[in-house]
Amino acid sequence: MNRREALFSLSSIVASLAVAPQLRAKELHNVPLSTQMSPDHLPQPAWQQGYQVLISPLDRQNLAAIFDRLIPADNLGPAASEAGAIEFLDNQLAGDYGSGAALYLAAPLHPENEEKIMGSPQFLATPKERYLTGLTALENWAQKNHQASFHTLTAPQIDEFLTNMEDGKIDLGREVNSQDFFELMLQNARESYLADPIYGGNKNMAGWKMIGFPGARYDYRPYITRRNENLALIPVSLIPND
Repeated sequence: MNRREALFSLSSIVASLAVAPQLRAKELHNVPLSTQMSPDHLPQPAWQQGYQVLISPLDRQNLAAIFDRLIPADNLGPAASEAGAIEFLDNQLAGDYGSGAALYLAAPLHPENEEKIMGSPQFLATPKERYLTGLTALENWAQKNHQASFHTLTAPQIDEFLTNMEDGKIDLGREVNSQDFFELMLQNARESYLADPIYGGNKNMAGWKMIGFPGARYDYRPYITRRNENLALIPVSLIPND
């Protein structure tokens, strides 16, 4: 798998993850703000809150080992964990995403029709529950098959594991579908690399710089007519200036 190309394929999600903030209006284009926000109400970066779900250092190490193979460091940018993937995921799992607030979690009336009609199974567990159960199963697998923690495995061993996991060939026990867990981790690793840095990932806007995304700017009107031109815009985050 060309994982860097897989990341590029998701660059379209950036617009939904980086909403243009009013806080940048005056700073960028000298446009007066319609409302002023006091420092007490400014959004705070996710990493300032500390770990809330991924409390176990072992879980974080094992996740970093996986995320850094999904998005490894190269000449285009840092590895996923270096760009804050673990902080991003913890922040998401601690909120509405982790609790499945947007998901329908009641059991289907006819489970046998779930995959046939919908194309994929319905998960009754929340993302937070899926991660905590999956990480325990992941460590148990490594201890059983390698007599060591997962994060101590070599890069080729992890790549082989992930390849088999993606193909559904890894047995992580009755409670964890390895293929579905792989897809969940890959999705979140990508999101962490492209979301606004205020959510914990994409540190120093590494992902945005890599794909040339100018960030959460207040107004693009000065650039609308400048087509086919490299504007060399410095990315802007939702994080307020100190």
